[in-house]
Amino acid sequence: MTTQSALITVMTRAARRAARGLLRDFGEVEQLQVSRKGPADFVSQADLKAERTLREELERARPEFGFLMEESGAAKAGDGRHRWIVDPLDGTTNFLHGVPHFAISIAAERDGELIAGVVYEPLRDETFWAEKGQGAYLNQRRLRVSARQQLRDALIGTGIPFMGRGNSAESRRYLAELGAVMGAVAGIRRWGTASLDLAFVAAGRFDGFWEHGLGPWDVAAGIVLVREAGGFVSEVEGGSSMLASGSILAANDHLHGILGDVLRKAGKA
Repeated sequence: MTTQSALITVMTRAARRAARGLLRDFGEVEQLQVSRKGPADFVSQADLKAERTLREELERARPEFGFLMEESGAAKAGDGRHRWIVDPLDGTTNFLHGVPHFAISIAAERDGELIAGVVYEPLRDETFWAEKGQGAYLNQRRLRVSARQQLRDALIGTGIPFMGRGNSAESRRYLAELGAVMGAVAGIRRWGTASLDLAFVAAGRFDGFWEHGLGPWDVAAGIVLVREAGGFVSEVEGGSSMLASGSILAANDHLHGILGDVLRKAGKA
């Protein structure tokens, strides 16, 4: 049986506690108070309650850590070395429409380096977790990215621009990318929860994933998962500033370069 570190234990305990409220609210989603963050971005009382619970739990266990949280932004500087990067409800639109695909994402950062990540999917009770140098796991099972070597055999995840996200040029670029990938792979999935898309790459369920315009809380935990499962993560353009740019490409070692070439060629067309 795999033994979790104290840090991972803190993260998983916080996620599970916050998930209790999400599960209750998901059963009564039509009664939730909902407001708009943007043209097609929503925030509900479920998001806010989960964020409060996560902050209370994480701050109690590691008071020296700062926070970057989706709903409240950079809420606390901390000691300047350690930081939690938290999405209390990734997949809010799914949640509010009764679609059973959402997650809690928590990453730990030290001196600007991601060192641990947890993505918890409460409906299936799946805890994806990883710590730098210690591997990636689903509950107690060790994870490895897929071994597929040909795009024609690959299942790829993505995220599609929507109202208020991206300008017309960015939308055209994405459509060009989508068209290029569609013609090269076995299938494409758009499930609306980037943290789980990355966890699925780590678990070998997806062979790759790309998206633009994401927040650091969407991808931080997933980056650790993919790396520790033996995969590669970069910006679509090839750089390494995923948290800053919001551009991400993740895949196994065979497909990362090939998929990146297809995307970059399409983006320049």
